[in-house]
Amino acid sequence: MNTRNFSIIAHVDHGKSTLADRILDLTQSVAERDRRDQMLDTLELERERGITIKATPMRLYYTAKDGETYLFNLIDTPGHVDFNYEVSRALRACEGVLLVIDAAQGVEAQTIQNAYLAVDNGLEVLPIVNKIDLPSADVPGAIAELEEVVGIPGDHAVAVSAKTGENIEAVLEGIVQHLPAPTGSPERPLRALIFDAVYDSYQGVIAFIRVFDGRIESGDEVIVWSTGKRFEVDKVGYFSPAPVVSEGLGPGDVGWFTAGVKEISDTQIGDTVTHADRRCEGSIPGFQPAVPVVFSGLYPTDTEEYPRLREALEKLRLNDAAFSFEPETSEALGFGFRCGFLGLLHADIVQARLEREFDLALIATAPAVVYHLTTTDGEEMIVQNPADLPSPDRITEIREPIVALSVYLPEEYVGAAMGLLQEKRGTMRDMQYHGRRVELRYEVPFGEILYDFHDRLKSLSRGYASMDYKPLEYRASSLSKIDILVNEEPVDALSVIAHRDKAYDVGRKIVDKMAEVIPRQMFAVPIQAAIGGKILARATVRAFRKDVLAKCYGGDITRKKKLLEKQKKGKARMKQLGNVEVPQEAFLAVLSSDG
Repeated sequence: MNTRNFSIIAHVDHGKSTLADRILDLTQSVAERDRRDQMLDTLELERERGITIKATPMRLYYTAKDGETYLFNLIDTPGHVDFNYEVSRALRACEGVLLVIDAAQGVEAQTIQNAYLAVDNGLEVLPIVNKIDLPSADVPGAIAELEEVVGIPGDHAVAVSAKTGENIEAVLEGIVQHLPAPTGSPERPLRALIFDAVYDSYQGVIAFIRVFDGRIESGDEVIVWSTGKRFEVDKVGYFSPAPVVSEGLGPGDVGWFTAGVKEISDTQIGDTVTHADRRCEGSIPGFQPAVPVVFSGLYPTDTEEYPRLREALEKLRLNDAAFSFEPETSEALGFGFRCGFLGLLHADIVQARLEREFDLALIATAPAVVYHLTTTDGEEMIVQNPADLPSPDRITEIREPIVALSVYLPEEYVGAAMGLLQEKRGTMRDMQYHGRRVELRYEVPFGEILYDFHDRLKSLSRGYASMDYKPLEYRASSLSKIDILVNEEPVDALSVIAHRDKAYDVGRKIVDKMAEVIPRQMFAVPIQAAIGGKILARATVRAFRKDVLAKCYGGDITRKKKLLEKQKKGKARMKQLGNVEVPQEAFLAVLSSDG
């Protein structure tokens, strides 16, 4: 079979999307007038930020040197650790991968993670050394590093420059010679994997599928394995890169189908599709469902937008199965949703997509990791929202998530990186030298590397460091919930969980920020950070002061004192009755600075 299904995987910024562009150019798959850079980055956000967020499929045709014409199904994948789940889904639809390595920077943290992911899925790996046009490029060094660190032989490695287009044809020949063709029979019952899906307001759910056996055509009656729901196929097609309608899809094909599926829950990503009257023997082993590790509240700035937010989240979840949501209520912010994400960038992208694609104005609470705790009654609890944490006297033990962190960086920055990791409560496990680069292996609380760790690591290493992490276990730690009180009333949306040693710094930061953004009232407003009944930090929003002595010029001092006393009593009464309105802007300012 002259078909090759492959993905392009790599560390962030090693040139996956540019390589995909050159392959499209060489196979003349896109008309000249439609051509643009980052062709497979279809989301506006991807183009704006210069990163790939979604795995995008594309069908190409290539006439090899042996005179045969080959059909390539190419899937471009993200490189950032937060979108690892997208990569694992794309790999299920492939038989081989192009592993792109930067000739100047060598093997990076995500290069290793993605290579292992491909090997675990039983895929053939073809190494591509990119950026050979750079003055600092070291091709033999990059190949040697690949063999030493990842254990993948570099015999078939192809050295290219995706920017200039140098040696790209060798990549296509390498795909033909070294990546396996799909197996499968058109005679067997239909067996197809749903590896992605999008929602279209006219056609309903558009399911992205990879056919392993059998054939799917318009008019077929199909059944979704896990739900048992039956649908009649309306249209079938492939990607070029826009969806193109075709007669049908056979074994080894990657494409899409619509069947008037209106309910988003009826098609699960990772599910198997087969014919209703001639079913396959068993479902295709899917991929492990992604477990959210970072939780944040999303609230509409206008409470009437709540139903629209729910609908938008359901549609987005179909296209991004890695995030979860459930309704929650906050006294300060009203009705909203507690959303789970794979990391901070993932949370940021989901919020940006909701605001752009669905035209919503949102407030996001400070992201928090999941904590496990044991109460004094012996009850086991899982806490996603800091506001739900019981009072300290009811807690026997709190356990926080620990991750195994790998940091790759040049030797001269090791000292500074170790200092940062120590500050983040990291425990050193190992240190390995790979040529001129060092790998630091640490165990670190996930909550510590959530906010500014990546930025600080990049700045102290002048951008040379890269990191990767994977969840390890939950470990007991000395943690406390910090409540923020405005005018002695707790504001649930601003509660955070922090280590006892850092509680004062965290509380001080939030309190000072709140004091800057809450508007002044006619009375002084205290803003406090507290653990239980103990106040850690305080700031005061000073009161407006009306000049009650304006009409008193000259005369007896006692009259002035009398007027000032009267004003003081009035303010005390106002403070007793006055409930401080915390404006939306204040939440936005505090929560964004906290993230």
